[in-house]
Formats: sequence, structure tokens, C-alpha cells
Amino acid sequence: MKKRRFDDIVISLFVYATLIFVAFTTLYPFWNALVISFNDGFDAANGGITVWPRVFTLDNYRLVFADSRLLNSLGISIARTAVGTLISMVVTGMMGYALSKKYLIGRKLYMTLCIITLYFGGGLIPTYLLIRNLGMINTFWVLVLPSAVNIWNMIIFRTFFQNLPTSLEESARVDGCNHITMFLRIVFPLSSPVFATLGLFTAVTYWNSWFDASIYITRDNLLPMQNLLINIINSAIPPDQMRQIGGAAGNVHMAGVTQRSLMMATMMIAVLPIVLAYPFIQKYFVKGVLVGSLKE
Repeated sequence: MKKRRFDDIVISLFVYATLIFVAFTTLYPFWNALVISFNDGFDAANGGITVWPRVFTLDNYRLVFADSRLLNSLGISIARTAVGTLISMVVTGMMGYALSKKYLIGRKLYMTLCIITLYFGGGLIPTYLLIRNLGMINTFWVLVLPSAVNIWNMIIFRTFFQNLPTSLEESARVDGCNHITMFLRIVFPLSSPVFATLGLFTAVTYWNSWFDASIYITRDNLLPMQNLLINIINSAIPPDQMRQIGGAAGNVHMAGVTQRSLMMATMMIAVLPIVLAYPFIQKYFVKGVLVGSLKE
């Protein structure tokens, strides 16, 4: 066994120490928020909570789930993420598949028009007027359809589809497949890494998005979780009012709930679902993020 040199050991220790430091500074704020969400609010206001809850309680989460607005906004966020990701993957994937064909008439023109949208936009006011004229203000679809087509994802899809063997298409045509059948039965199963990777990125974008809802939505029953969380952060809700909300919903005594503890509990509910999705998609990342980087 070859003996390692001293400078190699020093470099390895430096790299590991740097990675540990970066991991700690990245994960600790999330862990601290989780700990505060399980701690008594008035006790947390005294400070000093670092690793474990000092006064453990579930009252913060009881109050979150006792408020019908929060449960409704959570449902809106879940529905928006699921429906929006599905529509975006289907539309963007099929668009990338069509533009990957060299025999498509006007292919260069379509690509030029798509690329222009990456650098120039119509602006907020024209976009708002367009959404209003389409009748999508204060509707669920305004949270989904305007972001359904992602040009950057389309380019990645197009690059991936161009690298698929042309013999697959030729054999499918011999068997009588049209483009829709070819895309659904041949191209889609072979493209699971890129669909999984871009699908997860799209889902994260839909889940975290709040700016569009703040512009196009004025009805409380259509606000996503993130917008309600912003309202909680920006509004100082007295503890007595919080206890009244919990008491009206289920006669739960919320003596230890504060605005900060409620905010942390709401934040955990908003973040955990999308975080838990990562381990199930992680195996596709190595293949998906390198799409188009290698040529045969």
C-alpha cells in the first residue's frame, strides 16, 4: 500500500474541514428553526436555544393546523405544485421533442423566438393586463399556466432528445407509430433522468413561488402557503389572538405560542414536503444534470 504524502494529508484535512463547515452553516439555520418550532414560544424569546427544545411543546403545530386558512393554503400549494409540474413537463417536453427534429419547418425561427424570451420580457404591467384580459385573475390557473413553459428546460429537453439514436424513430415509424405514440411509449421511458431532474426543479419553483400570487390573487382562499407565511411574518399577531384562534377551532390552550414560534412551525410545514421529495429523485441527478455534456 502506497504511503500518503504529508501534503496530501494536509490538503485532504483542509477539504474535509471546509465541507463540514459549509454543511454546518447550511443546515444549522434549518435545524434551529425546527427546534424553535417545537419549543415554548415565550421560553424561546429568552434566547439560548441551540440544539434541542428547552421546553418541548406541540402547541405551535396545533395552532397551525387549527387555522383553516393555513390548511387551505397548504392544499393550494400542493395542488399548484402537482398540477403545474405535470403540465410544465408535458408541454415543455413535447416542445423540446418537436424542436429537436431537424426536418421541422421553421425550426430555426421558433428557436430564435424562444431564445429572445430568455433575454427580454414584456414587463409587469403588460403581463398583468394580459392575465386580466384572459380572465385568470383570482383563479387557480393563474398560479399554474403562466409558468407552464420554461424555455431553459425546453433547451435541455431538446439537447437530450437530439442525442437519442435515430434508429429508434425509424423503427417506430416502420411499426406505424405517430409522433405522439413515439413520444409517450419510446422517448418518455428513455428520458426518465431528465424528466425526474427537471420535474423536481420545476416543483421546487412552483412550491416556493409567491410573487405571482401576491399580484394576481386577492382572495384569501386561493393564497398559497408561502404567501400566508409572508403575511404571518409581516403582521404582529398578539398572543391573545392566537389563543383565541386555537380555542375557537378546538378549545386548545395556547399559552406558550408567540408570533415567532408560530412562524417557525409554519415554515417547517412549508419546507418539509419539498425537502422530503429530494431523496426519491436523487438517483436521477447524476444522469439528469449532465444532459448534453457528453457526446458519442
